[in-house]
Amino acid sequence: MTPTLVLNIVGLTPTLLQHAPRLQALARAGAMRSLTTVLPAVTTTVQSTMLTGLAPREHGIVANGWYFRELSEVWLWRQSNRLVAGEKVWEAAKRRDPAFTCAQLFWWYNMYANVDFAVTPRPMYMADGRKLPDIHTHPSGLRDELQGALGQFPLFRFWGPGADIESSRWIARSALHVLEQHGPTLTLVYLPHLDYDLQRCGPHHPGIPAQVAAVDALCEPLLEKARTLGAHVVVLSEYGVTEVSRPVHINRALREAGWLKVRIEQGREQLDAGASDAFAVADHQLAHVYVARPELLPVVAERLAALDGVETVLDASGQRAAGLDHPRSGELVAVAKADSWFTYYHFIDEARAPDFARTVDIHRKPGYDPVELFIDPRIRFPKLAVASRLARKAIGMRYLMDVIGLDATVVRGSHGRPTDHAQDGPLFITSAPELLAPGPVPAAAVKQLLLDHVFSVAA
Repeated sequence: MTPTLVLNIVGLTPTLLQHAPRLQALARAGAMRSLTTVLPAVTTTVQSTMLTGLAPREHGIVANGWYFRELSEVWLWRQSNRLVAGEKVWEAAKRRDPAFTCAQLFWWYNMYANVDFAVTPRPMYMADGRKLPDIHTHPSGLRDELQGALGQFPLFRFWGPGADIESSRWIARSALHVLEQHGPTLTLVYLPHLDYDLQRCGPHHPGIPAQVAAVDALCEPLLEKARTLGAHVVVLSEYGVTEVSRPVHINRALREAGWLKVRIEQGREQLDAGASDAFAVADHQLAHVYVARPELLPVVAERLAALDGVETVLDASGQRAAGLDHPRSGELVAVAKADSWFTYYHFIDEARAPDFARTVDIHRKPGYDPVELFIDPRIRFPKLAVASRLARKAIGMRYLMDVIGLDATVVRGSHGRPTDHAQDGPLFITSAPELLAPGPVPAAAVKQLLLDHVFSVAA
Protein backbone atom coordinates (compact mmCIF):
# COMPACT_ATOMS: atom_id res chain seq x y z
CA MET A 1 0.00 0.00 0.00
CA THR A 2 1.08 3.58 -0.66
CA PRO A 3 0.34 6.28 1.93
CA THR A 4 -2.07 8.82 0.45
CA LEU A 5 -2.75 12.35 1.66
CA VAL A 6 -6.02 13.97 0.59
CA LEU A 7 -6.44 17.72 1.02
CA ASN A 8 -10.03 18.93 0.66
CA ILE A 9 -9.58 22.66 0.01
CA VAL A 10 -13.09 24.02 0.04
CA GLY A 11 -13.96 26.41 -2.78
CA LEU A 12 -10.74 25.91 -4.76
CA THR A 13 -11.39 26.07 -8.52
CA PRO A 14 -9.28 25.91 -11.66
CA THR A 15 -9.70 29.70 -11.94
CA LEU A 16 -8.38 30.28 -8.40
CA LEU A 17 -5.54 27.76 -8.67
CA GLN A 18 -3.32 30.37 -10.34
CA HIS A 19 -2.97 32.07 -6.94
CA ALA A 20 -1.74 28.87 -5.24
CA PRO A 21 1.85 28.31 -6.45
CA ARG A 22 2.51 25.12 -4.44
CA LEU A 23 -0.70 23.43 -5.47
CA GLN A 24 -0.29 24.66 -9.03
CA ALA A 25 3.18 23.07 -9.11
CA LEU A 26 1.66 19.82 -7.84
CA ALA A 27 -0.89 19.93 -10.67
CA ARG A 28 1.81 20.59 -13.27
CA ALA A 29 3.98 17.74 -12.07
CA GLY A 30 0.97 15.46 -11.78
CA ALA A 31 -2.44 16.07 -13.31
CA MET A 32 -5.55 18.15 -12.77
CA ARG A 33 -9.13 17.62 -13.91
CA SER A 34 -12.35 19.46 -13.24
CA LEU A 35 -14.64 17.60 -10.86
CA THR A 36 -18.28 17.06 -11.74
CA THR A 37 -20.19 17.55 -8.52
CA VAL A 38 -23.67 16.48 -7.44
CA LEU A 39 -26.89 18.30 -6.58
CA PRO A 40 -26.84 19.82 -4.06
CA ALA A 41 -23.22 20.91 -4.24
CA VAL A 42 -22.94 21.36 -0.48
CA THR A 43 -20.43 20.03 2.03
CA THR A 44 -22.04 16.96 3.52
CA THR A 45 -23.69 15.75 0.33
CA VAL A 46 -20.59 16.00 -1.84
CA GLN A 47 -18.31 14.52 0.79
CA SER A 48 -20.68 11.59 1.28
CA THR A 49 -20.71 10.94 -2.48
CA MET A 50 -16.92 11.11 -2.65
CA LEU A 51 -16.46 8.70 0.25
CA THR A 52 -19.13 6.16 -0.78
CA GLY A 53 -19.18 6.46 -4.57
CA LEU A 54 -22.96 6.79 -4.36
CA ALA A 55 -25.56 9.36 -5.36
CA PRO A 56 -27.57 11.18 -2.66
CA ARG A 57 -30.52 8.86 -3.40
CA GLU A 58 -28.33 6.00 -2.15
CA HIS A 59 -26.28 7.42 0.71
CA GLY A 60 -29.17 9.56 1.98
CA ILE A 61 -27.35 12.84 2.66
CA VAL A 62 -29.69 15.05 0.67
CA ALA A 63 -28.33 18.34 2.09
CA ASN A 64 -26.50 19.66 5.14
CA GLY A 65 -29.74 19.00 7.01
CA TRP A 66 -33.33 18.05 6.43
CA TYR A 67 -36.75 17.66 8.02
CA PHE A 68 -36.97 14.62 10.25
CA ARG A 69 -40.60 13.79 9.59
CA GLU A 70 -40.92 11.37 12.46
CA LEU A 71 -39.84 14.11 14.89
CA SER A 72 -41.46 17.06 13.09
CA GLU A 73 -38.16 18.88 13.49
CA VAL A 74 -35.52 20.35 11.18
CA TRP A 75 -31.98 19.35 12.08
CA LEU A 76 -28.83 20.58 10.36
CA TRP A 77 -25.20 19.69 10.84
CA ARG A 78 -25.64 16.41 12.67
CA GLN A 79 -22.37 14.53 13.13
CA SER A 80 -22.97 10.78 13.36
CA ASN A 81 -21.49 8.80 10.49
CA ARG A 82 -24.35 6.33 10.89
CA LEU A 83 -26.55 8.74 8.95
CA VAL A 84 -24.54 7.91 5.81
CA ALA A 85 -25.56 4.72 4.01
CA GLY A 86 -23.24 2.69 1.82
CA GLU A 87 -19.72 1.32 2.05
CA LYS A 88 -17.16 4.03 2.80
CA VAL A 89 -13.73 4.16 1.20
CA TRP A 90 -11.98 3.06 4.40
CA GLU A 91 -14.28 0.04 4.69
CA ALA A 92 -13.50 -1.01 1.13
CA ALA A 93 -9.78 -0.55 1.75
CA LYS A 94 -9.83 -2.47 5.05
CA ARG A 95 -11.68 -5.31 3.36
CA ARG A 96 -8.94 -5.46 0.75
CA ASP A 97 -6.06 -5.25 3.25
CA PRO A 98 -6.68 -5.45 7.03
CA ALA A 99 -3.42 -3.55 7.62
CA PHE A 100 -4.94 -0.41 6.07
CA THR A 101 -5.53 2.52 8.42
CA CYS A 102 -7.41 5.79 7.90
CA ALA A 103 -7.44 9.22 9.54
CA GLN A 104 -10.51 11.37 8.92
CA LEU A 105 -9.67 14.89 10.02
CA PHE A 106 -12.60 17.31 10.04
CA TRP A 107 -14.44 15.79 7.08
CA TRP A 108 -18.14 15.75 7.94
CA TYR A 109 -20.16 12.91 9.53
CA ASN A 110 -17.00 12.11 11.37
CA MET A 111 -18.28 10.90 14.73
CA TYR A 112 -18.39 7.13 15.18
CA ALA A 113 -17.04 6.44 11.70
CA ASN A 114 -15.14 3.16 11.83
CA VAL A 115 -11.84 4.82 10.99
CA ASP A 116 -8.64 4.47 13.00
CA PHE A 117 -8.23 8.18 13.77
CA ALA A 118 -10.95 10.85 13.72
CA VAL A 119 -11.04 14.50 14.74
CA THR A 120 -14.02 16.84 14.43
CA PRO A 121 -15.31 20.02 16.14
CA ARG A 122 -17.56 19.17 19.07
CA PRO A 123 -18.33 22.07 21.44
CA MET A 124 -19.29 21.46 25.03
CA TYR A 125 -22.83 22.74 25.64
CA MET A 126 -23.19 23.70 29.29
CA ALA A 127 -26.43 23.74 31.28
CA ASP A 128 -26.19 27.52 31.72
CA GLY A 129 -26.19 28.06 27.95
CA ARG A 130 -22.44 28.44 27.43
CA LYS A 131 -20.77 26.89 24.39
CA LEU A 132 -17.15 25.96 25.00
CA PRO A 133 -14.62 25.07 22.28
CA ASP A 134 -13.70 21.40 22.08
CA ILE A 135 -13.17 18.51 19.69
CA HIS A 136 -14.34 14.90 19.50
CA THR A 137 -11.72 12.32 18.60
CA HIS A 138 -11.20 8.65 18.09
CA PRO A 139 -9.40 7.26 19.90
CA SER A 140 -10.56 9.44 22.77
CA GLY A 141 -7.01 10.05 23.98
CA LEU A 142 -6.20 11.81 20.71
CA ARG A 143 -8.24 14.76 21.97
CA ASP A 144 -5.83 15.54 24.82
CA GLU A 145 -2.84 14.63 22.68
CA LEU A 146 -3.72 17.19 20.01
CA GLN A 147 -4.91 19.99 22.27
CA GLY A 148 -1.89 19.43 24.50
CA ALA A 149 0.42 19.82 21.52
CA LEU A 150 -1.45 22.50 19.58
CA GLY A 151 -3.60 24.30 22.11
CA GLN A 152 -7.37 24.47 22.21
CA PHE A 153 -9.14 24.14 18.88
CA PRO A 154 -10.19 27.70 17.81
CA LEU A 155 -13.91 26.94 17.44
CA PHE A 156 -15.01 30.55 17.14
CA ARG A 157 -12.62 31.00 14.22
CA PHE A 158 -14.01 27.90 12.49
CA TRP A 159 -17.43 29.48 11.91
CA GLY A 160 -19.11 32.80 12.61
CA PRO A 161 -17.98 36.41 12.13
CA GLY A 162 -14.55 35.54 13.56
CA ALA A 163 -13.95 32.69 11.09
CA ASP A 164 -10.52 32.98 9.50
CA ILE A 165 -7.43 31.00 8.59
CA GLU A 166 -6.54 30.12 12.19
CA SER A 167 -8.95 27.18 12.28
CA SER A 168 -7.51 25.78 9.04
CA ARG A 169 -4.01 26.33 10.42
CA TRP A 170 -4.91 24.27 13.51
CA ILE A 171 -6.38 21.52 11.31
CA ALA A 172 -3.28 21.45 9.09
CA ARG A 173 -1.04 21.22 12.16
CA SER A 174 -3.18 18.45 13.61
CA ALA A 175 -2.90 16.56 10.31
CA LEU A 176 0.88 16.88 10.38
CA HIS A 177 0.90 15.60 13.96
CA VAL A 178 -1.23 12.58 13.06
CA LEU A 179 0.95 11.80 10.05
CA GLU A 180 4.13 11.99 12.11
CA GLN A 181 2.91 10.20 15.21
CA HIS A 182 0.47 7.63 13.80
CA GLY A 183 1.26 7.16 10.10
CA PRO A 184 -2.18 6.32 8.65
CA THR A 185 -2.36 4.84 5.17
CA LEU A 186 -5.05 7.29 4.04
CA THR A 187 -5.28 10.76 5.59
CA LEU A 188 -8.34 12.87 4.77
CA VAL A 189 -7.88 16.56 5.66
CA TYR A 190 -10.57 19.25 5.42
CA LEU A 191 -9.35 22.87 5.09
CA PRO A 192 -12.34 25.26 5.06
CA HIS A 193 -10.60 28.63 5.00
CA LEU A 194 -11.45 29.80 1.48
CA ASP A 195 -15.15 29.19 2.03
CA TYR A 196 -15.45 32.07 4.47
CA ASP A 197 -14.38 35.00 2.33
CA LEU A 198 -15.80 33.46 -0.84
CA GLN A 199 -19.21 33.67 0.81
CA ARG A 200 -18.55 37.01 2.45
CA CYS A 201 -17.08 38.74 -0.59
CA GLY A 202 -17.71 36.60 -3.66
CA PRO A 203 -15.07 34.93 -5.87
CA HIS A 204 -14.25 38.10 -7.82
CA HIS A 205 -13.34 40.24 -4.81
CA PRO A 206 -9.77 41.62 -5.05
CA GLY A 207 -8.90 40.14 -1.66
CA ILE A 208 -9.54 36.54 -2.69
CA PRO A 209 -6.16 35.84 -4.37
CA ALA A 210 -4.37 36.58 -1.09
CA GLN A 211 -6.65 34.15 0.76
CA VAL A 212 -5.95 31.44 -1.82
CA ALA A 213 -2.21 32.06 -1.39
CA ALA A 214 -2.61 31.84 2.39
CA VAL A 215 -4.25 28.41 2.35
CA ASP A 216 -1.70 27.29 -0.25
CA ALA A 217 1.08 28.18 2.22
CA LEU A 218 -0.65 26.13 4.93
CA CYS A 219 -0.34 23.08 2.71
CA GLU A 220 3.46 23.30 2.31
CA PRO A 221 4.43 21.32 5.47
CA LEU A 222 1.89 18.64 4.58
CA LEU A 223 3.12 18.39 1.01
CA GLU A 224 6.72 18.16 2.24
CA LYS A 225 5.77 15.43 4.72
CA ALA A 226 4.07 13.51 1.92
CA ARG A 227 7.27 13.73 -0.13
CA THR A 228 9.37 12.34 2.72
CA LEU A 229 6.90 9.48 3.17
CA GLY A 230 6.80 8.66 -0.54
CA ALA A 231 3.06 9.28 -0.38
CA HIS A 232 0.60 10.08 -3.11
CA VAL A 233 -1.12 13.46 -2.78
CA VAL A 234 -4.66 14.26 -3.87
CA VAL A 235 -6.08 17.78 -3.71
CA LEU A 236 -9.78 18.20 -4.35
CA SER A 237 -12.69 20.50 -3.66
CA GLU A 238 -16.42 20.01 -3.29
CA TYR A 239 -17.90 22.96 -5.16
CA GLY A 240 -17.22 26.35 -6.65
CA VAL A 241 -18.68 29.48 -5.10
CA THR A 242 -20.53 31.83 -7.43
CA GLU A 243 -21.19 35.55 -7.14
CA VAL A 244 -24.68 36.26 -5.75
CA SER A 245 -26.70 39.42 -5.28
CA ARG A 246 -30.24 38.18 -4.60
CA PRO A 247 -31.49 36.39 -1.47
CA VAL A 248 -34.72 34.49 -2.05
CA HIS A 249 -36.99 34.45 1.01
CA ILE A 250 -38.68 31.19 0.12
CA ASN A 251 -40.33 30.60 3.50
CA ARG A 252 -41.81 34.07 3.58
CA ALA A 253 -43.48 33.31 0.24
CA LEU A 254 -44.88 30.05 1.61
CA ARG A 255 -46.11 31.86 4.70
CA GLU A 256 -47.78 34.62 2.70
CA ALA A 257 -49.59 31.90 0.76
CA GLY A 258 -50.95 30.55 4.06
CA TRP A 259 -49.07 27.23 4.03
CA LEU A 260 -46.26 27.90 6.53
CA LYS A 261 -47.31 28.14 10.17
CA VAL A 262 -45.51 29.72 13.10
CA ARG A 263 -45.77 29.33 16.85
CA ILE A 264 -45.51 32.43 19.05
CA GLU A 265 -43.11 32.15 21.96
CA GLN A 266 -42.78 35.29 24.09
CA GLY A 267 -43.69 37.43 21.12
CA ARG A 268 -41.25 35.72 18.76
CA GLU A 269 -42.16 33.53 15.80
CA GLN A 270 -40.84 29.99 15.63
CA LEU A 271 -41.35 27.81 12.57
CA ASP A 272 -44.01 25.19 13.40
CA ALA A 273 -42.96 22.62 10.84
CA GLY A 274 -45.33 19.88 11.95
CA ALA A 275 -48.34 22.19 11.62
CA SER A 276 -47.32 23.59 8.22
CA ASP A 277 -48.77 22.52 4.89
CA ALA A 278 -45.56 23.60 3.17
CA PHE A 279 -42.21 24.97 4.32
CA ALA A 280 -38.64 24.94 3.05
CA VAL A 281 -35.33 23.83 4.54
CA ALA A 282 -33.03 26.30 2.84
CA ASP A 283 -29.44 25.23 2.16
CA HIS A 284 -27.44 27.72 0.09
CA GLN A 285 -28.80 27.52 -3.49
CA LEU A 286 -31.09 24.55 -2.87
CA ALA A 287 -34.18 24.20 -0.72
CA HIS A 288 -36.06 21.05 0.18
CA VAL A 289 -39.75 21.95 0.31
CA TYR A 290 -41.87 19.66 2.47
CA VAL A 291 -45.53 19.57 1.43
CA ALA A 292 -47.93 17.85 3.80
CA ARG A 293 -50.82 17.20 1.38
CA PRO A 294 -50.36 15.74 -2.13
CA GLU A 295 -53.14 17.86 -3.61
CA LEU A 296 -51.11 20.99 -2.82
CA LEU A 297 -48.06 19.94 -4.82
CA PRO A 298 -49.00 21.56 -8.15
CA VAL A 299 -49.99 24.90 -6.64
CA VAL A 300 -46.96 25.04 -4.32
CA ALA A 301 -44.67 24.21 -7.24
CA GLU A 302 -46.29 26.95 -9.32
CA ARG A 303 -45.89 29.50 -6.53
CA LEU A 304 -42.21 28.63 -6.08
CA ALA A 305 -41.44 28.68 -9.79
CA ALA A 306 -42.80 32.24 -9.96
CA LEU A 307 -40.37 33.57 -7.33
CA ASP A 308 -37.60 35.84 -8.57
CA GLY A 309 -34.34 33.97 -8.29
CA VAL A 310 -35.74 30.43 -8.62
CA GLU A 311 -34.34 28.56 -11.60
CA THR A 312 -36.26 25.31 -11.35
CA VAL A 313 -38.53 23.29 -9.08
CA LEU A 314 -37.97 19.54 -9.06
CA ASP A 315 -40.91 17.25 -8.50
CA ALA A 316 -40.54 13.49 -7.95
CA SER A 317 -39.44 12.83 -11.54
CA GLY A 318 -37.02 15.76 -11.51
CA GLN A 319 -35.48 14.48 -8.31
CA ARG A 320 -35.05 11.03 -9.83
CA ALA A 321 -33.21 12.55 -12.77
CA ALA A 322 -30.95 14.47 -10.37
CA GLY A 323 -30.22 11.44 -8.16
CA LEU A 324 -31.95 13.15 -5.23
CA ASP A 325 -35.03 10.95 -4.84
CA HIS A 326 -34.62 9.82 -1.23
CA PRO A 327 -37.23 9.69 1.56
CA ARG A 328 -35.38 12.49 3.37
CA SER A 329 -35.87 14.87 0.42
CA GLY A 330 -38.71 17.33 0.24
CA GLU A 331 -41.71 16.59 -1.93
CA LEU A 332 -40.36 19.46 -4.03
CA VAL A 333 -36.80 20.75 -4.41
CA ALA A 334 -36.20 24.36 -5.43
CA VAL A 335 -32.93 25.32 -7.13
CA ALA A 336 -31.84 28.95 -7.26
CA LYS A 337 -30.49 30.83 -10.23
CA ALA A 338 -26.72 31.35 -10.35
CA ASP A 339 -26.93 34.84 -8.81
CA SER A 340 -29.36 33.86 -6.04
CA TRP A 341 -29.59 31.85 -2.83
CA PHE A 342 -32.26 30.86 -0.30
CA THR A 343 -32.67 32.27 3.20
CA TYR A 344 -34.38 30.31 5.96
CA TYR A 345 -36.31 33.38 7.17
CA HIS A 346 -39.87 32.44 8.06
CA PHE A 347 -40.52 35.69 9.94
CA ILE A 348 -41.69 38.79 8.11
CA ASP A 349 -41.33 41.37 10.87
CA GLU A 350 -37.72 41.31 12.08
CA ALA A 351 -38.84 42.41 15.53
CA ARG A 352 -40.57 39.04 15.84
CA ALA A 353 -37.62 36.95 14.69
CA PRO A 354 -36.55 34.18 17.09
CA ASP A 355 -33.85 35.20 19.56
CA PHE A 356 -31.40 32.80 17.91
CA ALA A 357 -31.80 34.59 14.55
CA ARG A 358 -29.30 37.24 15.67
CA THR A 359 -26.78 34.71 16.97
CA VAL A 360 -24.49 32.04 15.53
CA ASP A 361 -26.63 28.95 16.07
CA ILE A 362 -26.25 26.36 13.33
CA HIS A 363 -28.34 23.77 15.14
CA ARG A 364 -31.50 25.69 16.05
CA LYS A 365 -31.95 27.63 12.84
CA PRO A 366 -34.24 25.65 10.48
CA GLY A 367 -31.96 26.32 7.51
CA TYR A 368 -28.46 27.43 6.63
CA ASP A 369 -27.58 31.05 7.47
CA PRO A 370 -24.44 32.52 5.84
CA VAL A 371 -25.24 35.89 7.45
CA GLU A 372 -23.61 34.34 10.54
CA LEU A 373 -20.29 35.24 8.88
CA PHE A 374 -20.99 38.95 9.47
CA ILE A 375 -21.41 41.15 12.50
CA ASP A 376 -24.50 43.30 12.05
CA PRO A 377 -23.25 46.42 10.22
CA ARG A 378 -25.77 48.50 12.18
CA ILE A 379 -23.74 47.91 15.37
CA ARG A 380 -21.58 51.04 15.60
CA PHE A 381 -18.84 49.58 17.79
CA PRO A 382 -18.82 45.84 17.06
CA LYS A 383 -15.71 44.98 19.10
CA LEU A 384 -17.18 46.75 22.10
CA ALA A 385 -20.49 44.95 21.61
CA VAL A 386 -18.76 41.56 21.57
CA ALA A 387 -16.50 42.46 24.49
CA SER A 388 -19.42 43.56 26.67
CA ARG A 389 -21.20 40.26 26.08
CA LEU A 390 -18.03 38.29 26.79
CA ALA A 391 -17.57 40.25 30.01
CA ARG A 392 -20.99 39.10 31.17
CA LYS A 393 -19.98 35.55 30.34
CA ALA A 394 -16.72 35.91 32.28
CA ILE A 395 -18.50 36.87 35.49
CA GLY A 396 -21.01 34.06 35.15
CA MET A 397 -24.01 36.08 33.96
CA ARG A 398 -26.35 34.81 31.26
CA TYR A 399 -25.83 36.54 27.96
CA LEU A 400 -26.88 36.39 24.32
CA MET A 401 -24.26 36.94 21.63
CA ASP A 402 -26.86 38.70 19.47
CA VAL A 403 -24.53 40.47 17.04
CA ILE A 404 -25.67 38.90 13.74
CA GLY A 405 -27.78 41.01 11.41
CA LEU A 406 -30.85 40.06 9.40
CA ASP A 407 -29.90 41.79 6.14
CA ALA A 408 -29.29 38.87 3.79
CA THR A 409 -28.02 41.14 1.01
CA VAL A 410 -24.58 41.26 2.68
CA VAL A 411 -23.82 37.76 1.35
CA ARG A 412 -21.84 37.86 -1.90
CA GLY A 413 -21.09 34.20 -2.63
CA SER A 414 -23.04 30.95 -2.57
CA HIS A 415 -23.07 27.39 -3.89
CA GLY A 416 -25.30 24.35 -4.08
CA ARG A 417 -26.24 24.67 -7.71
CA PRO A 418 -23.46 23.21 -9.90
CA THR A 419 -21.61 26.01 -11.66
CA ASP A 420 -22.26 26.85 -15.30
CA HIS A 421 -18.57 26.68 -16.24
CA ALA A 422 -16.08 23.98 -15.25
CA GLN A 423 -13.31 26.47 -14.49
CA ASP A 424 -15.49 27.95 -11.75
CA GLY A 425 -16.35 24.58 -10.23
CA PRO A 426 -14.42 22.06 -8.12
CA LEU A 427 -11.25 20.27 -9.16
CA PHE A 428 -9.23 17.10 -8.64
CA ILE A 429 -5.42 17.18 -8.55
CA THR A 430 -3.15 14.16 -8.15
CA SER A 431 0.58 13.59 -7.85
CA ALA A 432 0.03 10.29 -9.69
CA PRO A 433 -1.15 11.28 -13.19
CA GLU A 434 -1.07 7.69 -14.41
CA LEU A 435 -4.08 6.97 -12.20
CA LEU A 436 -6.25 9.65 -13.78
CA ALA A 437 -8.19 9.09 -16.99
CA PRO A 438 -8.89 11.93 -19.44
CA GLY A 439 -11.93 14.09 -18.87
CA PRO A 440 -13.73 15.43 -15.80
CA VAL A 441 -13.79 13.39 -12.59
CA PRO A 442 -17.32 12.61 -11.36
CA ALA A 443 -17.69 13.06 -7.60
CA ALA A 444 -18.90 9.45 -7.40
CA ALA A 445 -15.59 8.28 -8.91
CA VAL A 446 -13.46 9.75 -6.10
CA LYS A 447 -13.87 6.72 -3.83
CA GLN A 448 -12.38 4.37 -6.42
CA LEU A 449 -9.65 6.86 -7.32
CA LEU A 450 -8.57 7.03 -3.68
CA LEU A 451 -8.47 3.25 -3.52
CA ASP A 452 -6.39 3.25 -6.71
CA HIS A 453 -3.92 5.64 -5.07
CA VAL A 454 -3.62 3.56 -1.91
CA PHE A 455 -3.18 0.26 -3.72
CA SER A 456 -0.70 1.44 -6.33
CA VAL A 457 3.03 2.03 -6.08
CA ALA A 458 4.24 5.61 -5.86
CA ALA A 459 6.51 6.68 -8.72
